[in-house]
Amino acid sequence: MKLLLIQGANMEYLGRRQPELYGTTTAKDLDSILRRHAKELGVTLDILYTNTEGEAVSAIYRADRAKIDGILFNPAGFLHAGHALRDCLRSISAPAIEIHITNIEKRGFGSVTAEAAVGMVAGFGVDSYVLALEGMVARLRKAATA
Repeated sequence: MKLLLIQGANMEYLGRRQPELYGTTTAKDLDSILRRHAKELGVTLDILYTNTEGEAVSAIYRADRAKIDGILFNPAGFLHAGHALRDCLRSISAPAIEIHITNIEKRGFGSVTAEAAVGMVAGFGVDSYVLALEGMVARLRKAATA
C-alpha cells in the first residue's frame, strides 16, 4: 500500500510558525513520526511540502497515474482558495483525507477542498496526522477485503 502526504503552503515552517496554534513539533520531526508509523502499519508514505498549489496538483496527478492507494493532505495556506486542488482531488480514483492541526471550524475557517475528501481529521495537533494515516490504512484494508 502506497500513500502520499501533501503538505500545503507554510507547513515547512511547522514548529516555528505560530507555535501557540500549531505546536513546537517541527516538519522534520513530524515526518519522522509519520514514516515510522507508516512502517509499523506496513505501508509506504511519500511526503511533499509545497508552497505552490500547482505543484501539489501536479504531484497528485502523477501519483494517480502511478496508481497511488491514498492521499493525505493538509491544504494549509490553500484552505481558502484551493479550487484547483479541490478539482484535482475530485478527478482522481484514490481516496483523500484532509488534515488540520487545529479545529478550523472553531477558528471560523471553512475549507474549499474538504468536499473532495472522504473525511477530515482536525483539532488533535500533530496527532491529527497519525489519526488520518491510521484511518486511511483502515479504509483501504476494509475496501480490499470487501
